[in-house]
Amino acid sequence: MPKVSHIIDGAQQRGKKMLAVLIDPDKPSEKELIELCTKASENGADLIFVGGSLLSRDSLEECLRTVKAHTSIPVLLFPGSVLQISDQADGILFLSLISGRNPDLLIGNHVIAAPYLKSSKLEVLPTAYMLVDCGTTTTAIYMSNSKALPYEKPDIAACTAMAGEFLGLRYFYLDGGSGASKSVSPQMVKAVRKSIDRPIIVGGGIRDAATARALVEAGADVIVVGNLFEQNPEAMADIAEAIHSF
Repeated sequence: MPKVSHIIDGAQQRGKKMLAVLIDPDKPSEKELIELCTKASENGADLIFVGGSLLSRDSLEECLRTVKAHTSIPVLLFPGSVLQISDQADGILFLSLISGRNPDLLIGNHVIAAPYLKSSKLEVLPTAYMLVDCGTTTTAIYMSNSKALPYEKPDIAACTAMAGEFLGLRYFYLDGGSGASKSVSPQMVKAVRKSIDRPIIVGGGIRDAATARALVEAGADVIVVGNLFEQNPEAMADIAEAIHSF
């Protein structure tokens, strides 16, 4: 398998938009997880993200084993803490929460994780993580102990992303958080797109094909959908079509 960074960068260079399926290891049963993997493969999902802001069960390793056994789609860790690291994935989004001012999530936890990642086989993707206030105090916002970017301030998001690019971060994840009442706005995505050249990932609150389409039209390169697909895997076909037909 080629490096996941090459897959994402190559898709951006070709103008190909991507769908990532986000799996919270705590939520689906094994049967539901296998069904989700099957639907992801059938509908041409490009990436699978695994992780969550808060895991209450020791389910990460089991989840990864099941996912890897039932699909060949590249799997990236989307870690909510330094405990969510496993060699069973293909890579990890090495998230620096540049939208907040919590030093542990800007650099502190990264120092703890770095020696393990250095000795692992995981591909490390330096990722600027930008939480956006999308109308709900999500688990991600609460657990990060930081303020999210204001929904109606795309200029703040653009300048934040610009700073992240100058710092050398290579991927930019705008996230409304799991259970957000609405998605990040296309206006914010458009502003960030104008300010940086690197791939933009957008997730949280995406519940229909029209929203996904509006976000890729605004400049998103990867659309991430989690809760909706866990509840209704059949919805994947329409959203995948909206993204891939751009």
